[in-house]
Amino acid sequence: MEYLISGFGHVLNPVTLFWIAVGVTLGYVLGALPGLGKATGVAVAIPLTFYLDPVSAIAMLIGIAKGSAAGSAVSAILLNTPGEPSSAPTALDGYPLARQGKAQKALKMGLFASVIGDFVSTLILIGLAAPLASYALLIGPVELCAILLFSLTFIGGLSGNSLTKGLIAGAFGVLFATVGIETETFIPRLTFGLLELDEGISLVPMAIGMLAVAEMIVQAGNMRALDQQSTEMRDGKSREDRVVTGAEWRRCLPVIARGSLIGSAVGILPGLGASVGSFLSYGATQRASRTPEKYGTGMIEGVAAAESADNAVVPASLIPLFALGIPGSVIAAILISALVLHGLTPGPLMFQQQPQKVGDLYAALLCASVILLAIGYAGQRLFALVIRVPLRLIIPGVLFLCCIGAYMETSSVFSIYLMLVFTLIGYFMRKFEYSFVTFLIGFVIGPNLELTFRQSIQLLDGKAANLVHHPISIVFILLTVVTVGLIARGNSRATQRAEARAGMEKPKEEQLHI
Repeated sequence: MEYLISGFGHVLNPVTLFWIAVGVTLGYVLGALPGLGKATGVAVAIPLTFYLDPVSAIAMLIGIAKGSAAGSAVSAILLNTPGEPSSAPTALDGYPLARQGKAQKALKMGLFASVIGDFVSTLILIGLAAPLASYALLIGPVELCAILLFSLTFIGGLSGNSLTKGLIAGAFGVLFATVGIETETFIPRLTFGLLELDEGISLVPMAIGMLAVAEMIVQAGNMRALDQQSTEMRDGKSREDRVVTGAEWRRCLPVIARGSLIGSAVGILPGLGASVGSFLSYGATQRASRTPEKYGTGMIEGVAAAESADNAVVPASLIPLFALGIPGSVIAAILISALVLHGLTPGPLMFQQQPQKVGDLYAALLCASVILLAIGYAGQRLFALVIRVPLRLIIPGVLFLCCIGAYMETSSVFSIYLMLVFTLIGYFMRKFEYSFVTFLIGFVIGPNLELTFRQSIQLLDGKAANLVHHPISIVFILLTVVTVGLIARGNSRATQRAEARAGMEKPKEEQLHI
């Protein structure tokens, strides 16, 4: 606590606060642009920190990470094109709210949920980084494989109306993750002789193609109807359409609390990522609601659930980085180079050898949360003006930014070709109601799932009976089986209710026809 208090003394000066504000603003803008997320922003900004003092440099990079996590909700709500895959659940209810003239309400709730989730997760990071180091050591390859399998099954069941289609989509995502050089034999798999595929398929062009470009094609096909909606879509005339009311706060606060805890728990476990946290939180909120069928039509609780968990993952993913030196996410992996560059080596000894720098870092994290609220709130009205732009002008701009985002990932035109291929895949998955989000999650966790599965086979000596020595993995395997049963049962009941409802409405229609 002494080092944290003195850390505020080092951070609360005009120069450091200025660089935090620059990082948050830059991150917010990058997050709002499809494909240019926090990982790209932090990676590009690292060379800019060479000439800054360590506190200002790391604080600016943290500001980029936090700002982009919150800014990715802007395009999800206003354009139905998530800035990052983890904001896809936000679009499910945020975009319908914008179509109803409640864009500012959705943006404000997304910002408030983001800041609260981020702040709570930062407090958890400060309080649990060192104590959780011993418990994190208990999670080995066998346990992590079971956790990843549970996450994929859980998300596959919650992301659509069909458990079977969800699992098929997740399995195909894992299949595409195997493209590239095989880790043990170094033999190319599914590369078809293309050298560009030896290192595997990049996530950014895939996500941009399936989420953003495919959505632009769908919207271009409905240009006339959507242009008419755009002319009618304006900010609501009543004050309730532009602000978050007290009743909505009372409904959303428990949702934000749950999402913050889910996002923090997901961030602590290496390999899961923000997408897993946001979808778990959204699914849990939908399941806990008395009216789950309304989700996807403009429920503000859906925005709060997704954004609180999405932003809580960022600080929590630093816990395994600080405690063990193991990055819990892509952004944490990128931050390692910046921390080492400025004299802070992540790992257990960091708390003993450089406690004051850790205190400065914690103070910068808390200050970035406050600055994020100020900058995000000030830009709400400006971002809400996007809905006034005709769709025929938005689509070319979004497509141009998508191409830039895909190209920047590898500096190769081949990434744009990949983006177009997965645009077609995403388009047909939408048409046939397969969950493209589960596909992306399967692709994200696929490499870790394969690696930990290979390691588990060796550690268990190929015998399932040896799982007795790994109780955590047994718990998650049982949870996977129970989850599949519960989701399948819930989906069958929902199908029966829908059929019964359709059967009741049919005689009425026949009677009216007569």
